[in-house]
Amino acid sequence: MARTCRIERKTAETRIEAQLNLDGQGVASIQTGIGFFDHMLTLFCVHGRFDLEIKASGDLEVDFHHTVEDVGLVLGDAVSKALGDRAGIRRYGFAVTPMDETLGEVAIDLSNRPFLVCHLPPAIEPQGAFDRGLAKEFLRAFSVKGGMNLHVNVRYGENEHHILESVYKSLGRALNQAVSIDTGQQGVRSSKGVL
Repeated sequence: MARTCRIERKTAETRIEAQLNLDGQGVASIQTGIGFFDHMLTLFCVHGRFDLEIKASGDLEVDFHHTVEDVGLVLGDAVSKALGDRAGIRRYGFAVTPMDETLGEVAIDLSNRPFLVCHLPPAIEPQGAFDRGLAKEFLRAFSVKGGMNLHVNVRYGENEHHILESVYKSLGRALNQAVSIDTGQQGVRSSKGVL
């Protein structure tokens, strides 16, 4: 059964169309109007092996916040809907990714109990237009709509680009592991019998 989802979200602030294939090859076509964000989402897809198409337009003349948060909501919703009842998935995923002087870790539980913990080191080098605050807004929205317990820890790092890149690469790899099918698992991986 194909684990895909297509979603469209329209608000007074943004319009987002997304199509996701959890069992893809890492093909990304991302157009949010925010170059660095497009780069991070592409890394997420390539390293998670997800096929993702996103077309987003938003009130970038105000700031990037609405677009970034709404893309997180749409992408999280797409993951959740593509997973259906979550039967047969491994449920848990973990990845550690070095990026030059930075080491990023992401742990995921697709428990349907959303929660975000995000620890990033202070940036030593100047931050760009897309910073850790926006990254946290994306991760919070993504975890809530995706029904995931998401822990992000960057143990150390100095360069803002490297810090965020290690996070998005780890996020893709950890989610790939969590959504993968465990052929020995009957139903959902929970003593309750439901996620």
